[in-house]
Amino acid sequence: MTSISVLRESVRDAAAVLLPVRCSGCGEADRSLCSACRRELAPRVSAATAGGVPLWSALEYSGVARRVLLAFKESGRVDAAPALGRALRAAIVEAQRASVVPAGRRAHALLPVLIPSTAAARRKRGFHPSGMMLAHACILVPPLWRALRLTRQTDDQAGLSSAGRAANRDGSLAASGRLRGRRCLIVDDIVTSGATVAEAARAIEAVGGVVVGAAAVARTPRRAPEELSARLRRAPSE
Repeated sequence: MTSISVLRESVRDAAAVLLPVRCSGCGEADRSLCSACRRELAPRVSAATAGGVPLWSALEYSGVARRVLLAFKESGRVDAAPALGRALRAAIVEAQRASVVPAGRRAHALLPVLIPSTAAARRKRGFHPSGMMLAHACILVPPLWRALRLTRQTDDQAGLSSAGRAANRDGSLAASGRLRGRRCLIVDDIVTSGATVAEAARAIEAVGGVVVGAAAVARTPRRAPEELSARLRRAPSE
């Protein structure tokens, strides 16, 4: 263990005495994130599509990643932001690497465009989850704040079907004219059905922006058709 590591551990131990915490991933005492959960948050970027938009996500939204993200968003555990920011950075780097430009043109860094929070979520949390994680991602291009805005308040997406999520988001976003001609990367924390990403892409393209893709910290696992059918058959008795 290096002298820097020893010093870091000593600081953590002192902080644990003054401000006792538990790991937001497993509940272990005296660490905001234990070493095992930190390893579980190591990014493993995968490429997919969400709402017809290319998507790069760093983690699967299950297990430790799910518990940490929920604690971060719903319980104010902002101490997890640096680890989540590193995961988001990995997804953004892959998106940038995969983006292509016409021959002879210089490949400029993609412009991050954040999904806006609802007014209720802002009041409850006091911070923008994706914005905070992006700040810890340490990328060169800062987001264009208020590039997207809500045109109406939407319901919480949790518990809605894919069709319900799409209807809930449809026409709910408007983009700033400052995005015209810009190559944009939509940034979100968790992607499930892709309805929010699709709506953001529609709004950006409506003002002349170019949507290259989307980057997210985590993506909800996609269930196989037979697994989904089994769940639907069991639903009445659950």
